[in-house]
Amino acid sequence: MNTMNLHQKLGLALGVLAVAAMTAHTAYAASDTWITTKAKIELMTADGAGRMDVKVETDHGVVTIHGKVESQAVKDKATRIVTKIDGVKSVRNLVEVVPEYMAKAVKKSDHEIKECVEAGLKAHKTLDDVKVDSVDNAVVLLGGKARSLDLKLVAIETAYACPGAMRVASKIETDEK
Repeated sequence: MNTMNLHQKLGLALGVLAVAAMTAHTAYAASDTWITTKAKIELMTADGAGRMDVKVETDHGVVTIHGKVESQAVKDKATRIVTKIDGVKSVRNLVEVVPEYMAKAVKKSDHEIKECVEAGLKAHKTLDDVKVDSVDNAVVLLGGKARSLDLKLVAIETAYACPGAMRVASKIETDEK
């Protein structure tokens, strides 16, 4: 026999809806985190985009990018790159164009850049399996393996933190795609 009254049934239904809503929100948050991390990696390693000083935020699949780049072409490329990422619903591009002559690069030799990146990677105990494959004309190529997409991003950011590194390309493998 069904002994639940109407109020009990309504309470149970509302409880189930609340749990479903929290689960959906958690799924979005995880998805948004993945999209943000993936977008940062793609922007930082984009061929022909140069060194982008672009920040990324994601809310329910809507990505906002902001920061500074050296040309309108790079700004437009940032939108195209982020739009192609799975799960992105739309992109708000708030990036400012700051001409290259206003942002002077520090000149360093490839050898100095490589030493800096290697020291930076070594300082991160979680990046033991990430290596500098090469540095050529201030372009750093990273290889090896990182345990997560987040650590892959840390490795790329570490390379960009070195004075003179103009671009970072990555062959770093992760279990997360």
